[in-house]
Amino acid sequence: MEEVDLVIVGGGVVGLACARETARPGRTVCLLERHPRLGTETSTHNSGVVHAGIYYPRDSLKARLCVEGRDALYRFCETHGVPHHRCGKLIVAGSEDDDTRLRDLLARGLANGVDDLELVDRSFVRRMEPHIAAHTAIWSPSTGIVETEALVRALHRDAGARDAITLPAMPLIDAHVHGRGDEGGEWLDLRTPAETIRARAVVNAAGLYADDVSSALGGRAFTIHPCRGEYAELGGASRGLVTRPVYPLPARAGEHLGVHLTPTTWGSVMVGPTTRYQPDKRDYEHGRLPVAAFVEPTRQLLPTVRPDDMRLGGTGIRPKLSPEATAFSDFLIERDTAQPRLVHAAGIDSPGLTACLAIARLVSTLVDEILN
Repeated sequence: MEEVDLVIVGGGVVGLACARETARPGRTVCLLERHPRLGTETSTHNSGVVHAGIYYPRDSLKARLCVEGRDALYRFCETHGVPHHRCGKLIVAGSEDDDTRLRDLLARGLANGVDDLELVDRSFVRRMEPHIAAHTAIWSPSTGIVETEALVRALHRDAGARDAITLPAMPLIDAHVHGRGDEGGEWLDLRTPAETIRARAVVNAAGLYADDVSSALGGRAFTIHPCRGEYAELGGASRGLVTRPVYPLPARAGEHLGVHLTPTTWGSVMVGPTTRYQPDKRDYEHGRLPVAAFVEPTRQLLPTVRPDDMRLGGTGIRPKLSPEATAFSDFLIERDTAQPRLVHAAGIDSPGLTACLAIARLVSTLVDEILN
C-alpha cells in the first residue's frame, strides 16, 4: 500500500499540466495513465490550434481560461522548445454569409478580452491567403498552432523535474473511501492492476472516462458523450495554398466551429473536424467518411482544391458533457460536493489544449483547499 498526497487520474495535457502545477516540495503527487503512452487520446488527436478565446459565452470557464491559458501556453512552448507558430487565423464570411453574424462573433471575442481582433476586407484576406475565398473576415493575430505530441512530452518532463511521479499503463480499476479517524479525515484507496494507492486527494482528469472515474470514487453523476471528429489532409502542391488556420463562420447554435483548414508545424494541412456523436469511446475508425465528403466544405474556403488533392487523415474523440451538438457545455472544474477529496477537470473539449495551464492553476487552488 503506497500513500501519497495527491493522485491525478489521466495523462493527457490537462492531467500533466495539473501534475506540474500541483507538485511542490513536501507533497507527493502521482499521475495514473491507462495507456502505455501519455496523451494518446484527445490531446494528440485534434487540430493543434492555440485558440484566442473568441467563440465562448462571456464569463464562461471556456472563455476565461482560454484567454488566460493562451499566453501561458505560448510562454511555456517558448521556454521548453515546443514547436509552435503564433501565425494568426482568419474566420471568413463567404458571399452567402450574413455579415451580422461575423460582427456578432467579433463583439463576443472582444467582450471575452481578445482585444486584438479586426474586421478585415477581401483585399486583406488576399494579401494574407491569396487562395482563400472571402468577402470579409475576422483577423485573429493571437491564434496559432502547436505540435501536440511535443507539448505532451514537455509537460511530462517538467512535471518530472518537479518530482511528480508518472505511472503509464496503470488504469484505475476501482476505489473506496478509507477512514483514518486516528489521524483525522478520510483517504481514498485507488486500486490499479499493480497496487493500491492511498491518497488524500484525487484530481479527475480522465477525459473520455471522467464519468467512470467519478462514479468509482463516489463523486457526482455525470455523463461523458463521445463525439468523433474526422479529418482529411491536403496533399501535394495543395499543401502550400494555406499558411495559417482558416475557419468558416461557426454554426448558428452550439459549439461546432465548422470544417476548417489548419496547417501543422510539420508541413501538412488538416481539413476538419467533422462532428459525430457515438456510444463507443474507443471507436476511431468504423464507418469513416470518404474523402469526397470533405471536398465541398473545403471548396467553400479553398475553391481551387480538387478531389485528387485530398486524402483521409486521422480521427479524434472529444469528451462532451452535452449530448446535443446545438448546446453549449462549459468545462466542469470543481471540488465534488459528494466526495470533497475529489476535484474534477472534466468535459475538457476545445479549447482544452489551449487552456491546459490555466485549468491546472484553477485545479491547484482547489487541491490546496484539501491538502493545506
